[in-house]
Amino acid sequence: MERYFKIIKKPLITEKTFDLIEMENKLVLIVDKKANKSQIKRAIEKIYDVKVIKINTLITPKGEKKAFIKLHPDYSAQDIAIDLGIF
Repeated sequence: MERYFKIIKKPLITEKTFDLIEMENKLVLIVDKKANKSQIKRAIEKIYDVKVIKINTLITPKGEKKAFIKLHPDYSAQDIAIDLGIF
């Protein structure tokens, strides 16, 4: 379980991420730069006990890896955001 916490660094908190959480059921997280999509998916599913549909990643101008995580409709990104202290 500890290895999963090494993949997920921190949530990204901006106005746009609030909109993504509320309207598209997506989380936006900063993740380990070396982690691939399947590793990120496995970490999210194990840590938060949810089902992930899709993950998109990009490298920010700061050199961080940002992951957009689309959750299955049965799970709420807003609930996870509350647990993370975003809302």
